[in-house]
Amino acid sequence: MTKQKSKQPRKQRKKLFQTPLHRRWKLVSAPLSRPLREKYGTRSLPIRKGDRVEVMRGDFKGHQGEVVKVDLKRLKIYVDGATMTKSDRTEVYYPMHPSNLRIVKLSLEDKERVNILERRGVG
Repeated sequence: MTKQKSKQPRKQRKKLFQTPLHRRWKLVSAPLSRPLREKYGTRSLPIRKGDRVEVMRGDFKGHQGEVVKVDLKRLKIYVDGATMTKSDRTEVYYPMHPSNLRIVKLSLEDKERVNILERRGVG
């Protein structure tokens, strides 16, 4: 017998909020740019610190920058150059949802990530 998945928004939100941190990596996935998609043979990957991303939606649409921080707790990505000024005139990074970003350049310093790409496709 298979487990039924609920369509109710309240249960969907509850499941999202209760997801353990080690499983949240899948939730911070973003699509790859066309050249990367053809090169690596995969459509999307989890965003990591050091990746270069392009903002697709919002106030910073079209901006490209390096990922400074990935917040798994809040499911937000912080991009270099996308900042806002607080009322006390301090600059802080603007939190973005990964679905509004596209990966333009991958950070391949981590051997684990290279293994993931080889396992998924061409690599």
